[in-house]
Amino acid sequence: MAIDTVPPLIAAQLNYLISHCPFSVKKSSLEREYDVAGDVIYNAMYPLAAPDIIFGPEDESFQPVYGSNGKSRKSSLADWNSKDPARLLSLIIELRDAYIAYQRRRIEEVDDDRLKFEISTMLSREGIEMYMTSGADKPEEVKFAVPLLDMELNKLVAGSTWRHPQKIYLQVVFPVGKKQSTPPPPRLKLVSSAELKAIFSIEDFRLPPWLDGMCTAEYLPTLEEMLEAQIKDAVLSVETRRKFITALVPLFGRPIEADPVFCRRATFLASSGVFTFLVHLSLSLQFPKQQPGLSLQSSQHFNSNGMPVKSPNLAEYPWSPRWEPSEMADRIFDFLTEECLNFKKYCNQLNQQ
Repeated sequence: MAIDTVPPLIAAQLNYLISHCPFSVKKSSLEREYDVAGDVIYNAMYPLAAPDIIFGPEDESFQPVYGSNGKSRKSSLADWNSKDPARLLSLIIELRDAYIAYQRRRIEEVDDDRLKFEISTMLSREGIEMYMTSGADKPEEVKFAVPLLDMELNKLVAGSTWRHPQKIYLQVVFPVGKKQSTPPPPRLKLVSSAELKAIFSIEDFRLPPWLDGMCTAEYLPTLEEMLEAQIKDAVLSVETRRKFITALVPLFGRPIEADPVFCRRATFLASSGVFTFLVHLSLSLQFPKQQPGLSLQSSQHFNSNGMPVKSPNLAEYPWSPRWEPSEMADRIFDFLTEECLNFKKYCNQLNQQ
């Protein structure tokens, strides 16, 4: 029998989980900092039953429901109440906490002097997560996720509607089990909450070099100092983008659509005689060093699929990041005064084909 819709009891638990979970989750899975730890699988034919929890083969020894003596622990699964919408959330948090503790125990048992030293130097930091990979087809490694910056990122931009706490982590990956006179530097990667990319791109951030003989505790202060400075600049750039969009208003009128929080986009309604069209502007995080993306969309012409005719991205217009916002706006307006005639001609020719 095919199930086309999610049963109401299960849907209520999923919706509650997504709305109230303090960390990001994917439907039907437990998500940790590095990868998916396990799947939460419901039987849609029996919505009153507790879900099954399935972990990957690399986590075969993870037994969150049973203690070391083989006896069952007190668990949300043992006292499952399908009518309680918060029960799935309680289960996810319980399993996630158990998994973090399980990984930490595994790593503390590894006979590796460098690893033991790294852990000892970071004990004072809160929120560090650890994860060990092992298997026949991959080398044994230990990954640390180190939370960075003692600042509330959610409050940096006025009006932001981020539901989850925004975080930035340094991912540090050490090989283990290899005895070398000069240990190689760890692999380093900066990771962040997905929503934070609306204001700051970690891909554009250049990590400072890892010096010979350095440990993670020595590396972090310089990294955090650089990161904090660039994030503050990113917050200031929001206001720079806002001033530019505001400078367009006397020329184009108020935007009919805009991003009022991060000021990454705006759309204006414009006209030339009886020809009306939309002006779309997109502003990158590198604005004003990088000029805005600019395109036009007719409100009177449609293609064969019934979609409004749009121009390609327009990049050949005067621009300098050193100009004042008012001059930037004036130059774009002057450019579009001529370009809209070319766009109108393009639209008419397209409709005649």
